[in-house]
Amino acid sequence: MLKIVHPVAGGVALLTIATFWVSTVISELSGSRALIASVKTTIPWGFLLLVPALAAAGGTGVLMSKGSRVGLVGTKFKRMPFIAGNGILVLIPSALFLASKASAGEFDTNFYLVQALELVAGGVNITLLGLNMRDGLKLKGWLRRRHA
Repeated sequence: MLKIVHPVAGGVALLTIATFWVSTVISELSGSRALIASVKTTIPWGFLLLVPALAAAGGTGVLMSKGSRVGLVGTKFKRMPFIAGNGILVLIPSALFLASKASAGEFDTNFYLVQALELVAGGVNITLLGLNMRDGLKLKGWLRRRHA
């Protein structure tokens, strides 16, 4: 069961964050304040999917590792504090702040500074989760490992 839940939960988490990021970029490029407000006020509702998916991926990853912290498993574990910290300390507060500002129609300098921070932090998490997915696929033998 863990071997099914872990990749599904990780994939859901990665796709959810990527959806947040792409939706934000598209709404910002559209220039429509209504679309931006809609995206920014919807993203926090996505936490109802994202947070359990991340918890399930992390929990099943710990269980499947059986205490091992070497090789690709160790590499994946080293990324997790950065992913979690970035999410808890930057992305969630930013999303809540932006949702509040957008629902009030306040598209000021602070909104766009936090928006820029959120896009960078989101890009970092997408990259780190993508690297973890790649390493998981290598562990399963679905991707070839490179030997230097």
